[in-house]
Amino acid sequence: MKVRIEWIYRTLKGTETSFSSENMNASKALLIAEDLEKSGRVGAISFIDSHDTALSIKELRKYLQGIQTEPHNVTVYFDGGFDIKTHSSGLGCAIYYEQNGKFFRLRRNALVEELSSNNEAEYAAIHLSIQELELLGVHHLPVTFIGDSQVVINQLNDTWPVLEEELARWADRIDEHLERLGITPELEVVSRKKNREADKLATQALNGIEITSTVELTEQ
Repeated sequence: MKVRIEWIYRTLKGTETSFSSENMNASKALLIAEDLEKSGRVGAISFIDSHDTALSIKELRKYLQGIQTEPHNVTVYFDGGFDIKTHSSGLGCAIYYEQNGKFFRLRRNALVEELSSNNEAEYAAIHLSIQELELLGVHHLPVTFIGDSQVVINQLNDTWPVLEEELARWADRIDEHLERLGITPELEVVSRKKNREADKLATQALNGIEITSTVELTEQ
């Protein structure tokens, strides 16, 4: 979960002003807030999440303690590719998450035959990642989904209309799956260069190379 910190600063003579931080991971925000408290010049501190819900330090600390044993701070990179010659699609996803104080990366790809366009392959790729999240036990958390398809990201964000019937079915399927898991999606478009890992996984799937792996990372 990402939050921003809002706090009141008070000078030695009693003059007060308010500050607001950028959005950051909740664990980082808690560390900063605890350090601010040590200054002795900070009044009320609150954390504001993506739904504009305010949490106190005590409430955020309790929340973080409750999710430590489950996958959290989840970021998903996804990509889909379509080979018009063979009518095959390669799907790829890389999922980064934290659990029990450790950082992990899950990589998964798949080759499918029943799709008919690159946009449909992109939808199928994000759906593949959601299936992997369910297997991981991710639920009732915000999850960041990152891809290079403006069509998929903007349609799922309701920024662009979904005119194609097949894509509309994919969008509905994804929305229903996310709602069932209690996952709040935070969708972000990046360049293909910044989505290189998921793109490579999709290409490997098209080349018949199957990838399924989970590794512990030395750092996030």
